[in-house]
Amino acid sequence: MKKHLLLGAEAIAAGALDAGISGVYAYPGTPSTEITEYIQKSRETAERGIHATWSANEKTAYEAALGMSYAGKRALSAMKHVGLNVAADAFINSAITGVNGGLVLAVADDPSMHSSQNEQDSRFYGRFAMVPVLEPASQQDIYDATISAFDLSESLKLPVLLRLTTRLAHSRAGVTRAMPRGENPLHAEYAPERFVLMPHNARRQYEGLLGKQEPLERLSGSSPLNRMIPGNSSTGVLACGIAFNYAMEAKKSYGLDISVLKIGQYPLPRHLVEELFARCETVLVAEEGYPIYEELLRGWFDDRNIRGRLDGALPRAGELTTGLLAEALGVKRRETATVPDIVVNRPPGLCRGCGHRDLFEALNRVMEGFEHRHVFSDIGCYTLGALPPYNAIHTCVDMGAAITMAKGASDAGLRPAVCVIGDSTFTHSGMTGLLDAVNERSPITVIIADNDTTAMTGGQASAATGSKLHAICRGLGVAENRIRTIIPLKQNLEKNMATLREEIEFPGVSVVLAVRECIETAARKKRSSGSKPANQ
Repeated sequence: MKKHLLLGAEAIAAGALDAGISGVYAYPGTPSTEITEYIQKSRETAERGIHATWSANEKTAYEAALGMSYAGKRALSAMKHVGLNVAADAFINSAITGVNGGLVLAVADDPSMHSSQNEQDSRFYGRFAMVPVLEPASQQDIYDATISAFDLSESLKLPVLLRLTTRLAHSRAGVTRAMPRGENPLHAEYAPERFVLMPHNARRQYEGLLGKQEPLERLSGSSPLNRMIPGNSSTGVLACGIAFNYAMEAKKSYGLDISVLKIGQYPLPRHLVEELFARCETVLVAEEGYPIYEELLRGWFDDRNIRGRLDGALPRAGELTTGLLAEALGVKRRETATVPDIVVNRPPGLCRGCGHRDLFEALNRVMEGFEHRHVFSDIGCYTLGALPPYNAIHTCVDMGAAITMAKGASDAGLRPAVCVIGDSTFTHSGMTGLLDAVNERSPITVIIADNDTTAMTGGQASAATGSKLHAICRGLGVAENRIRTIIPLKQNLEKNMATLREEIEFPGVSVVLAVRECIETAARKKRSSGSKPANQ
């Protein structure tokens, strides 16, 4: 029963280890990365041989976790919110098949988009799949809920979604750990009537899932994550997840005698919600994310008595704060300090010495010679090439979209059609786009910025790590003489420009591998070994 100072993400990892997992399957993505890293570095992982290798993407991660569950073992899958879009097919269908060993999906959402392209709310996926969703409010809550989630998963034979947001994922608090449990024995379940989702099986399984919804609501009603803090005011707060902390801080700081219903497990416990509405004339629904349950409650009760994000009492976008809740509850806030004009916002930039700088310099010079200078890209460190002084890329939508958008633009007649994608992103979801281009002989040039790591999230190994890209591209059907390698360094500028120009002018599929180790991972290697980093 030792106390540890843990990030919220680490509390999930510690809970999973103490719940007796046999494997974690994940793709790195802020703010979820530390979940897997904590498990990878833990003593328990080394001693027990827990699987903790990064997966190629979130879909392969979740499917592998489902396979471990099928074998009777407990498995954790972890990802950020947009990663669940990639894994959604497997996740939704796993609610139909059910599970064998406990299967928990930990998803870290990013309200305010600190490091993401949207702020979608993963609770939607939980409602969509009709599985239990846990949304703890503190690091200790997270740890305890993770252990409970595995028990719940095995008792219901369903996957359980565990949701946290950026502020919880990346803040620390003391966590008291329990005695660890042993791993499940191997017990592969022979149940083709469940796991073979042919229509006749799927229909029967779906009816079974529907039949579990009322018991799920009863479980929420008795969950320690859901409880009422009574008050005497005519106004109450239904506070979900971390919003509970803000509500309680506002209650204490401003002396508000309000009732607060803490919600940390879904589906909503209807009897507790009805108790809150019986106590209060007006209810403020505080959700970190979308107004999912505010919208639902407006169908249950008179929506004139409900306030929240939908009526403007709380902002429609971004994170909640104690001050925002206090204002919504009628408190006039004290004046806050303002930021002096002399303090200038500093946007992020590529690291000094980063090979992407030399790549974008060469690419910009080459593109000056063409009428159309559109360069498609997607998510990675190289996305910073969209900012001054380079302004070198012009799209970033989702992982892998660089290649497929360039292909679509070439289908529309855009010449040249050029894209930049990272090595990790290419093996995550870019390979199938390149296969489409090869099959149609599309006139596109794919530049893979290969820094031999997943640099944006801290330097994790990827499916591309270890100089595999040339063989992968050749295997996908790119002609050997159309796979070129450049080393993005200042002294190679003219030679690199010549190579890029040749491939961009080629009327077919070509790939340019811009190979240079990430400056940060190289520096770490240098510090640990005392040797000089390669290519720096």
